[in-house]
Amino acid sequence: MRLVVKHGVLPAEHPPDSRSTLADWNNARAFLEVVRCGSFRSAAERLNQSFSVVRRRIDEFEREIGAVLFTRDVYGTRLTDEGAQVVEAVERMEAATFDVVRSRSRVAPAIAGEVRVAITEGLGTFWLAPRLVEFQRSFPNIFVDLHCAMQSADVLRHEADVAIQLTRPAALDAKVVKLGRLHVMWYGSQKYFDLYGRPTTYEELIKHRIVMQFADQTAAPELFNAWFPGLKQQDLLVMRTNVSSANFWAIAKGAGIGLLPTYAAALGTDVIPLDINEMHRPFDIWLTYHPDVSKIPRVRKLIDWVVKAFDGREFPWFRDEFIHPDELAKHYHGEALVNRFAGFVGIDEN
Repeated sequence: MRLVVKHGVLPAEHPPDSRSTLADWNNARAFLEVVRCGSFRSAAERLNQSFSVVRRRIDEFEREIGAVLFTRDVYGTRLTDEGAQVVEAVERMEAATFDVVRSRSRVAPAIAGEVRVAITEGLGTFWLAPRLVEFQRSFPNIFVDLHCAMQSADVLRHEADVAIQLTRPAALDAKVVKLGRLHVMWYGSQKYFDLYGRPTTYEELIKHRIVMQFADQTAAPELFNAWFPGLKQQDLLVMRTNVSSANFWAIAKGAGIGLLPTYAAALGTDVIPLDINEMHRPFDIWLTYHPDVSKIPRVRKLIDWVVKAFDGREFPWFRDEFIHPDELAKHYHGEALVNRFAGFVGIDEN
């Protein structure tokens, strides 16, 4: 297939049903998602559309292009040679679309409008959300769209203005800043210890009831295999969750012993850290954004505030070095940490 990109091409050089412009960019977007996801069904989930809608969009896009872009067989969806040629052109269209969106944002009112923040579910729920009130008191005209999920957001594809995650972004064109380090260790509740006892050694731990969060960015399979070699998950785990809030409440209410961040004692009075052969793990916290969005005043304000929110000098649990929860009070000199979460997860303010 020949892709015509110059203006003024003679009509005879066009296929009979070709178009000089696309009727619907969403059809091209659906095409890219199928390419990236590898299947119609996965692309439909990513786009939050039904399978039939995505299939219809691809059919319409193929009619607009005038070529078959995919073949489907029992092994999945495969690009044709013509489809491979179209991918690069559509990616350039996508990049241009994002440039238009960012240009529109730059001419918007200076310190007003929407900022979309993607963050891991635990940090978003337990750390950032309770503190955003401070930011919004300073900038009441900024609307923050906080998306808490364990899937990383692609800031270059405009899925978020700012992303905070536990895996270092691989995109070369994105701005990447290390915010700090999250340290996790084993916790249990007094309710659990009253029923099953409190393990103090590795040998005792593997005889207890374990709960773990398995999700993107938690490295749970690697941690399990490293810490419990030769054991199967079903032999040790009594609960597996996919979000941090469920993991926290399972531990706090006595379902089992599990991993929580070192500041977790401030989230509820029932969680108690366990010293078991120094079985703790650090996760670097990364901030990423498109270089252009930092030029937008409202986004710049949010970026600067986020950097301060994870400053290890003020919040020692985000420092590179591990500090035991029992020692945090010696290093922290701000407002009582429990007050940052009072009323948020059932902590009594009095």
